[in-house]
Amino acid sequence: MSRDRFLKACRREPVDKTPVWFMRQAGRIFPQYRALREKYDFLTMCRTPELAAQVTLLPIEHLEVDAAIIFADIMLPLEGLGVDFNIEPTVGPVMAQPIRDEEAVARLRQYDPREVHDYLMQAIALVKKELAGLPLIGFAGAPFTLACYMIEGRPSREFTRARQLMFARPDLWHRLMSTLSDNIAEYMAAQAEAGAQALQLFDSWVGVLSPWDYEQFVLPYSRRIFRHLRETHPEVPLIHFGTGTATLLPLMAAAGPDVVGVDWRIGLDKAWDLVGPQVGVQGNLDPAVLLGSEAAVDQAVQRVLAAAAGRPGHIFNLGHGVLPDTPVEVLQRVIHQVHMHPLDKPT
Repeated sequence: MSRDRFLKACRREPVDKTPVWFMRQAGRIFPQYRALREKYDFLTMCRTPELAAQVTLLPIEHLEVDAAIIFADIMLPLEGLGVDFNIEPTVGPVMAQPIRDEEAVARLRQYDPREVHDYLMQAIALVKKELAGLPLIGFAGAPFTLACYMIEGRPSREFTRARQLMFARPDLWHRLMSTLSDNIAEYMAAQAEAGAQALQLFDSWVGVLSPWDYEQFVLPYSRRIFRHLRETHPEVPLIHFGTGTATLLPLMAAAGPDVVGVDWRIGLDKAWDLVGPQVGVQGNLDPAVLLGSEAAVDQAVQRVLAAAAGRPGHIFNLGHGVLPDTPVEVLQRVIHQVHMHPLDKPT
């Protein structure tokens, strides 16, 4: 296995095989993970370096993926900000008190992630010792997605309250986004300092916005994060991902990442045309396909690879996270197909 395949693709350099990893690859598809969850709640696992490292390494032990991603959660920066939250089973992130007024925004604090999230930095260090050169990805939730959870107080389909505040109190919205972006930028930089070799910014719910609203209310803050990371860790590739973002892809590329993640709602070739040849593309298999027949999986994988057309800069992934019922054997089959697919210019 080429240990630098993933990082080369992030830089749009030629590779011997298309690199592949899966969002949520360290999770409920493994019986070992389910056994741990019977003993520990989710946040305890995130905050315990040995447990987080153990889960991070599960897919490395069972799948020939080309990168690991640290086991954590996008909500962790809220700890440092002073926001009380919990991850409720079958529900998701729930705030003890939603952030909806000036006083609540004013209480949010700047903090040092190296101290507050020392457990995460320890987990990264533990994983790095076991990876034998395989790249490790760090990540964070983007300001818009975190703001949506903070304002709504819990998961939502449309995030109406968050968008209401955005339009009714743009001054308050921008203050909130500024605080979030500065803290997230430092949180991601700390992961790079701890040993993460690539960083992904998850803007999971930004697809609810129009391009006009994204450009005004979100783009400046994503751009601020990527600019900070470029200045502090220029050697670390940056990935920007969201779902439902077919109309936002050019703007997401303009934020400054090396790679733009693409979901399954648009063809990978069309997505690449939108973001331009100056960035790589990650994606974009529908996770639900992996629950279908072998023929359906094979056809879908080949369709993604055909759309990529062997161009340097394609990282094979799903359009969102691995679904819990996905058989490990199906992921192994996908990886084999991706790695066996011929490229025009192998190294």
